[in-house]
Amino acid sequence: MLARLACTRANKVTVWFQRDQNVPTKIKINSNSDIDDLKEAIFGATDKGQYQAAYKAKTLRSSARVPRNTTDDTPIVFTETGYMPPPPDSSQSNHPTNSTATMPTHPITTNQISTQSQINQKSIPRKKSQFQQFGLTVAGGNGEGQKLNQLNDPEGICIDNDNSIYIADLGNHRIVKWNYNSKIGKVIAGGNGSGNQNNQLSYPTDIIFDKENNSFIISDPGNQRVIRYFDQNQTNPQIIISNIECYGLTIDKNGYIYVSDSWKHEVRRWKMGEYNEGIVVAGGNREGNRLDQLNRPNFIFIDKDYSLYISDQNNNRVMKWKKDAKEGIIVAGGNGKGDSLKQFSGPQGVIVDHLGHIYVADFGNHRVMRWREGDKEGEVIVGRNGQGNQPNQLNCPTGLSFDNKENLYVVDSLNHRIRKYTKILT
Repeated sequence: MLARLACTRANKVTVWFQRDQNVPTKIKINSNSDIDDLKEAIFGATDKGQYQAAYKAKTLRSSARVPRNTTDDTPIVFTETGYMPPPPDSSQSNHPTNSTATMPTHPITTNQISTQSQINQKSIPRKKSQFQQFGLTVAGGNGEGQKLNQLNDPEGICIDNDNSIYIADLGNHRIVKWNYNSKIGKVIAGGNGSGNQNNQLSYPTDIIFDKENNSFIISDPGNQRVIRYFDQNQTNPQIIISNIECYGLTIDKNGYIYVSDSWKHEVRRWKMGEYNEGIVVAGGNREGNRLDQLNRPNFIFIDKDYSLYISDQNNNRVMKWKKDAKEGIIVAGGNGKGDSLKQFSGPQGVIVDHLGHIYVADFGNHRVMRWREGDKEGEVIVGRNGQGNQPNQLNCPTGLSFDNKENLYVVDSLNHRIRKYTKILT
């Protein structure tokens, strides 16, 4: 299935803009597409001399870079699971730096946030659990928009110990915090349109908390950077990784940061002050479906044994890479794209509970699945009723998280809401 985008279209207007000048110019876009409900196509020139394209459809999303010499008549072809761009211009640096940027601070007040590998094991019964099927909306749910009670295509989340939710609100280019039982959120980063200025983000996809440095770390792929955003009592925010097609983030108990790079089909590990380029810990052998390869990795998770779980989107599988391994093992999916219990359709968020069960947001099948390592198929945990906006339905789930009682939080992205599913023991 292909979507062909060119630059003339009746009844649709989009914006071309010079990113370094931030001057918008409206043009028309034509779509000859058999992808349902193509929603938007956005083109802009980056300061590196390339155009950037993005689209969001009913069940698909992607972003890509195309050469600057693209003209109004040049078609851009997206595959069903995402456009696979040509290699970057070799004249451009691919080495991230630890440059520092001064940003106007939004005060952040937070209780300590537990990473999923740090959940209190003693407080959680060890029986196999199920979840209530009628989720509770705990953020958003008021339609797509930019008001403080709205979200726009949210992606990754993290939960702190008082059940406040931190959301990468991708379409609004901001990070918002929703306190427990609050009706509105609070912008703590970005929220000033898409851009690369000190007070801006561009399509943020994930957020994690670094308790060692009392800071948030944000994946800002539209700007090819990962940002550390300090609490109000710390120093100014800084860009800690540059020139990376970042998507998912995770952090281990020693403070090492892991970042998935969807362009290079790899995951790298960073430690501040130790190395600038990071170390490849998974993939890095070009696009492919071998056990030592990845294809558009997105969300990632690290457990207490430093095993890395990766949603390998275009391979429709979840990979587990043990520490220092040269290749991964398939722990979920890997049987092609589909809707059987053995398959995924563009897996997204991945987390692991205290029993080692693997939870995966099955984006195109509008469900969350649970797998045990070694099983031939998974089970549907929530979202058994197809695509929709009812309390027992999901519409393209992305990020996943647990609170400290292992209640499940699901980013219901195209319903523009966060859903909480209370755990019940069986």
